[in-house]
Amino acid sequence: MLDAETKRRIDNARDVLVGKAPDPKAQVEQITIALIYKFMDDMDAASEDLGGRRSFFTDGFEQYRWASLVRSGLGGHETLRLYKEALERIPENPNVPRLFRDIFAGAFLPYNDPETLRLFLKEIDGFRYDRSDGFGDAYEYLLRALGSQGDAGQFLTPRHVIEFIVGIVDPQKQERVLDPACGTAGFLVAAHAHIRAANRAPDGADLLTPTEREQIANNFAGYDISPDMTRLSRVNMHLHGFAAPNIQEYDTLTSEQFWTQYADVILANPPFMSPKGGIRPHGRFSVQSKRSEVLFVDYIAEHLAPRGRAGVIVPEGIIFQSQTAHTQLRKMLVEKHLAAVISLPAGVFQPYSGVKTSILILDNNLARRADKIAFFKVENDGFDLGAQRRPIERNDLPAVDGELRDYLRRARAGEPLDDYAPAHGLIVEKARIAASGDYNLSAERYREARRASSEFRFVRLGSIADVTAGNPAPQGAEYFDDGEFPFVRTSDVGAVHRSANFTGSADKVNQKAVDELRLRLCPADAILFPKSGASTFLNHRVLLKEEAFVSSHLACVIPDTDEALPEYVYHMLCNVDARELTPDQAYPSLRLKDLAGISIPLPSMEAQMAIVEEIEGYQRVLDGARAVVEGWRPRIAVDPSWPMARLGDVCEVESGSRDKGGALSEGIMSIGGEQIDSEGGIRFDKMKYVSEAHFSQMKRGILMNNDVLIVKDGATTGKAGFFAHDMPAAVNEHVYILRGRKIIDPYYLYVTVRSSRFQDDLRPYIKGIIGGISLEFQAIQIPLPPMAVQRAIVEELDGERSLVGANRELMERMASRIAGAVGRAWGSGAG
Repeated sequence: MLDAETKRRIDNARDVLVGKAPDPKAQVEQITIALIYKFMDDMDAASEDLGGRRSFFTDGFEQYRWASLVRSGLGGHETLRLYKEALERIPENPNVPRLFRDIFAGAFLPYNDPETLRLFLKEIDGFRYDRSDGFGDAYEYLLRALGSQGDAGQFLTPRHVIEFIVGIVDPQKQERVLDPACGTAGFLVAAHAHIRAANRAPDGADLLTPTEREQIANNFAGYDISPDMTRLSRVNMHLHGFAAPNIQEYDTLTSEQFWTQYADVILANPPFMSPKGGIRPHGRFSVQSKRSEVLFVDYIAEHLAPRGRAGVIVPEGIIFQSQTAHTQLRKMLVEKHLAAVISLPAGVFQPYSGVKTSILILDNNLARRADKIAFFKVENDGFDLGAQRRPIERNDLPAVDGELRDYLRRARAGEPLDDYAPAHGLIVEKARIAASGDYNLSAERYREARRASSEFRFVRLGSIADVTAGNPAPQGAEYFDDGEFPFVRTSDVGAVHRSANFTGSADKVNQKAVDELRLRLCPADAILFPKSGASTFLNHRVLLKEEAFVSSHLACVIPDTDEALPEYVYHMLCNVDARELTPDQAYPSLRLKDLAGISIPLPSMEAQMAIVEEIEGYQRVLDGARAVVEGWRPRIAVDPSWPMARLGDVCEVESGSRDKGGALSEGIMSIGGEQIDSEGGIRFDKMKYVSEAHFSQMKRGILMNNDVLIVKDGATTGKAGFFAHDMPAAVNEHVYILRGRKIIDPYYLYVTVRSSRFQDDLRPYIKGIIGGISLEFQAIQIPLPPMAVQRAIVEELDGERSLVGANRELMERMASRIAGAVGRAWGSGAG
């Protein structure tokens, strides 16, 4: 358990380094090296206290003892010299174990400031090495500062997801455990903890013999292509009880050195990204591909022992993409390895990525005997899906864990499963998955299996509604001049995303268009949503409340009002994921016959009215809360008596830098104008990235917590943002960083820069055709009351923000209740 004091010391050590080593990875490495350095001296001292002798810092290395650095009264420059020298000499010390020498190999101090080193060593000196799990937990807390390892498309896997997967796979004390893309060894550490917990008496006593503990340590192995990751994972495992961790710097996909080594249990969250040009693997893979995610899953499946099991996180492309390699991989999995598929919510890896993922559970022994595969859906994992990942009450993981374990127990025992209907999933025959030939692993394809759990009958959408498309868009201004009839496009629907009361369109056609082009009118109470084009998979849905002409890129569902309430059909269709109706992503398109074939629950008209009334009650509360959230703006009532100050005197102004290699889809966050939302927050769903290598070489534009941002050119020139995050990030060349000095509160600075007064004063400094703020804008005068007044203002604004936050929470709660009402109609909370 991580105690507050240890957490505080880790945070303080990072804070000391941030000015000299802004890259979180560099901070973690410096803290890692210093901790191991101190712990070796601690172990020597403990040995001496017990009547033994020192073993590490002897035979000419006595001068490098930790105590010689921090407790011998050396001056700052002498301490700096000795510390640097120690880092170079420790790898040469034959008395230091190989593990520690490897950790220190290539280590160096990235700064030359004696005062920074003094403060840093003081924080590290407060740690005490006691070989307990507590410090291992503390080190994992430190590793979370790494966040995204974007060059390889890796992301630090949330601990609760790791523990969920380990619990399902259930590694045993005699089994060989492997992670072929181990990163910081989170899966291996969790698997070790799982085995120890399973072999503990009710009173907490350890039931493992010394021989068993040694064998368990020998059974664990991890590979990673990055030398930095192997170093950190070795330390992590050492701090969790592994004397000599078997972590190899190894390219799992291109090297054949360990190809013949198999494992009983494999746990992994392998990289999702492939380098430009793809991977060039050796020829021993069953599936021929250049995609890293395909090759890793192939590797894992092929390296399981005959009774082996695996839990692996995969991107959604593995689930349904139609490329030959993806289809071949799924075929192999279904026929030989796959036991279950668990769909995770898209925000699990926020704020580093919004990528949608699933978990594959492989079980070779079960897969050979079973004719079914289980599908489960996790809607909520106990945290909201925003950038902050704040804890929430909704958590499907415990329920899915229980249901999946029950399914695996029944399936392994050969019990009948025909009547088994888990609330969060469904069981599908392998023959049905294979029937289409593409072996699609999207649960939505097989949704009818859930009907038994609903109290209502299911009907085809086409049996209770006309399912049609709209009209080709008129070409030519003559069809829109003096237009009087709404013409609804996908952009109109996308602008509102979801609405049960949709009216209005950007374009209106005239009578000439209606007559000459024979446009078909769509009646009110039709449900519209994109059926082709880029917005198809965004799941926009609206209930049209006026007659209108509609684009052919929109599907029009016109319910038979004798059979179904339009409002009820709208809410049921909001629960259908368009992405799971087709695997085609080259040009997303939904066929009308597939839409007509959607099955939805259909209760009596009375029950439909009750469901709609319940949902609309929640929606009214949600709309009211949204009005508060969207209407609030932080404002300062300026007192004319306050002194004025030049902007450049109260803050440093720094421009971002351009990555000549171009923006990446994953990596270290690079914030531009489009990543700053209308409320001044950061749009993580629109994030672009730079490589870690570029980030480590940046001379300017590296963000710190509580930095103020202002867009300096482009369409949103002058827009202000507030970066309240402690994570690696930078701004691009289109953004200025305003970093307040000690005389101004950061949030007060942000609100001031956002004010209409400041924006008016800014206009004369915007130069050029496309607009660009010159650095001369630092001459703008801003009101600067005493710090106590600033803090009082910020405290008041914080109170308002808390109220707005409460309304955001209310919105989430009402959205959850709406989802619950819809889920009950479907017969499952899974949706």
